Amino acid sequence: MFCMDLSELSLILNILGVVSFAISGVLVAVRRKMDYLGVVILGIVSSVGGGVIRDVIMGRVPPQMFTNPLYVAVSFITANIAFIFLFFNLEGKSRPAINRFFEEVYFWFDTFGLALFTTQGVIAGKTMPGASIFLCSFLGVMTGVGGGVLRDILANTVPAIFIKHIYALASIVGALVISLLWEVNDSWAMIMGFILIVQIRYMARRHKWNLPHIKNIPPEHIER
Repeated sequence: MFCMDLSELSLILNILGVVSFAISGVLVAVRRKMDYLGVVILGIVSSVGGGVIRDVIMGRVPPQMFTNPLYVAVSFITANIAFIFLFFNLEGKSRPAINRFFEEVYFWFDTFGLALFTTQGVIAGKTMPGASIFLCSFLGVMTGVGGGVLRDILANTVPAIFIKHIYALASIVGALVISLLWEVNDSWAMIMGFILIVQIRYMARRHKWNLPHIKNIPPEHIER
C-alpha cells in the first residue's frame, strides 16, 4: 500500500512523532511554570527520549539523535514555535479556559505521539534480522512511552503511564497488533495498530477508564 521503503516510512513517523511529543513536552513544562530553557529542554527530551531508549536496546551506540541532528533540530524548532504561540496567546484568558485548552491539546498531541512512536518502534524492530514478536512489541512500547516517562520525571510528576487513561496498555496492545499482523500485511498492520492506540486512548478518556489501583493509602504508611 505504501509506495516507500521502511527507512523512508520510519523517517516520516519519527518526524511526526517528534513534533507531537515536543508540543506535549512544552505544554507540560508551561503548566509546571518552567522558564524558556526548561520548556525547550522538556520539549526535546519528550520527543527524542523514547528513540534513545530504543537505540540503546537495539545496540545502536551512540543513539541516532547524536548521529543525525535532524530530530533534535525539529524538536527544538517545534518547541520554540509552541512556546512563542503560548506566550502571546494565553494572556488575558480565564483560568478555566486555559485549563480546557491545555487538557485538550495535550491529550491529542500526546496520544498521536504515542501511536506514531509505537508504530515506528515496531518498524525499527522489524529491520533487525530474526527479530521476534516480543522484541518488536517491546521496542514499540519503549519508543512510545520512553520520552513521556523522561518528560514526567524531569517535570517532577508521576509518569502518566502509571496512573492515567490506559496509557501504556494502549501502546502494548497497538504494538502487539502491528507485530502479529506484520507478516500478513505490513501496511494494514501499521494502520490498524495506530488507529487502535488512538481509539483506546480516546475511549479511556471519554469513559474515564483506568487500571485498578489501591485507594486511600496514606503515603506515610508506605515503607521506603
